[in-house]
Amino acid sequence: MLELANKRIVLGLTGGIACYKLAEFVRRAQDQGAVIDVVMTEAATHFITPVTMQALSGRPVFVDTWDARIANNMAHINLTRGADAILIAPASTDFIAKLAHGQANDLLSTLCVAKGACPLLVAPAMNREMWLHPATQRNVAQLQADGAAILGPAEGDQACGEIGSGRMLEANELLVELIAYFQPKTLSGRQVLITAGPTSEKIDPVRVLTNRSSGKMGYAIAQAAREAGAQVVLVSGPTALATPYGVNRINVESAAQMHAAVMSEARNSDIFIAVAAVADWHVANASDSKLKKKADGHAPELQFSVNPDILADVAGMVSGPFCVGFAAETENLHQNAEAKRQRKGVPMLVGNLAQQAMNADTTELVLFSSQGAQALPVLPKLDAARRLVREIAQQSSTPHQ
Repeated sequence: MLELANKRIVLGLTGGIACYKLAEFVRRAQDQGAVIDVVMTEAATHFITPVTMQALSGRPVFVDTWDARIANNMAHINLTRGADAILIAPASTDFIAKLAHGQANDLLSTLCVAKGACPLLVAPAMNREMWLHPATQRNVAQLQADGAAILGPAEGDQACGEIGSGRMLEANELLVELIAYFQPKTLSGRQVLITAGPTSEKIDPVRVLTNRSSGKMGYAIAQAAREAGAQVVLVSGPTALATPYGVNRINVESAAQMHAAVMSEARNSDIFIAVAAVADWHVANASDSKLKKKADGHAPELQFSVNPDILADVAGMVSGPFCVGFAAETENLHQNAEAKRQRKGVPMLVGNLAQQAMNADTTELVLFSSQGAQALPVLPKLDAARRLVREIAQQSSTPHQ
């Protein structure tokens, strides 16, 4: 599914070295189905040319307020009508000040004033001192009060050679923010804690016991929850996956480490979603040195102890978060998953078949609650995660007996 299918975006470039990032952004946004109309200030043309942006977008680029290519000579009106959003990137200090004060002295600033109900997204890009200046902070606060969404800025190396806040988001981060903007904010203001991936139980310094969980489902839920407006903490076992943009990730290995991290975060969470494939046991007699083959060919004797039950412990907290469990079964899904939900004492549990879901990019989820079972169709994991997040948002807002 194309994330930006049928979306038309007016992309406004102002003067800043970060203009070069928008070449990549335009291509990636088009890959997701977006139609991009580029409007540039005169200052922006000193950093990247209209010819470049026209070649990449495949559409005319506008710079001049009096552009005669528009039949009624009202580009400031026509460009925003029917657009799904205006994205100003990079947004310079000067242009942010213009927006905050409603100035309209070039095409881009004029169309922002004349935009009507079209949403405005602003991605600041400037030196750290310019970003921290009280006037800039006042202007940004005014834009937010007027309903604009501020994307970033990030911290890091700046073109001036300094390091700090004010760096524009990267092209892929802007794309993630744009896609997230169009998702329903069903978890706005909520704190969501998620576990994902496998756990790894030490046998000796070079050997572990683990499982085939890729972490894809948990990471997709973390992204979907963040898109829905939540502040997300992701406690992850070992995976090769990149952290979803905007998500706070805590890395752990063993079930005991995951338990400690979750219990530390759970008190400040509104929702806990236990997606991780946590080992039921750990090796009680793990060796501090590498185990060697025995001369008689016998394997070393491993002794196992039960790991803490993370989901049950969080569900047992007084005034704890709304808890959602996961059950990856190989057979008798409905029977086993509902039994687990009742055993753990959680209002909602999500089940699927492990042999179909592990390491796959799609999944078929069944949601279990006191109202019964609800089956979702086979979906890409991110789409399934978004459906699940909407259901969690609804059920967590409903009083449960």
